[in-house]
Amino acid sequence: MNIGEASTATGVSVKMLRYYEEIGLVRPALRAHSGYRVYSEKNIAMLRFVRRARDLGFQVKQIVALLDLWQNGSRASADVKSLALDHVRELEQRRRELDEMIGTLVHLADHCHGDERPDCPILTGLSAQDETPPKAMKKKAPRRSFAAVG
Repeated sequence: MNIGEASTATGVSVKMLRYYEEIGLVRPALRAHSGYRVYSEKNIAMLRFVRRARDLGFQVKQIVALLDLWQNGSRASADVKSLALDHVRELEQRRRELDEMIGTLVHLADHCHGDERPDCPILTGLSAQDETPPKAMKKKAPRRSFAAVG
């Protein structure tokens, strides 16, 4: 398979395929006599794995660890679970931070008249000297709950 076909088969752009090889995330594909990359089924499986891990928000460093675990037949599943749960905690922290940002922006927008007047609480809030928003602006956005699919 050439690089374009590998890209189509995995959903990873040609640019990202080259980048992943460059940073050592995946082993470089073999080269034909013409110099073109030739991807094997093993390469494709690895790229699909990387794509899925990226879709789940794993960082490159974490994907390296996951790939090592995936390719190590004597690994303990507890190691994989630990890595996954660490990532869940990171995502939950990011969600809390996003909820706080949403709450702040909703608060600012609620206090903006949105009319022809030049005064705007949104711009005033963004230009405030204090980097942390006042307590009134830290109002949390409503928490969304997602039912577990299973």
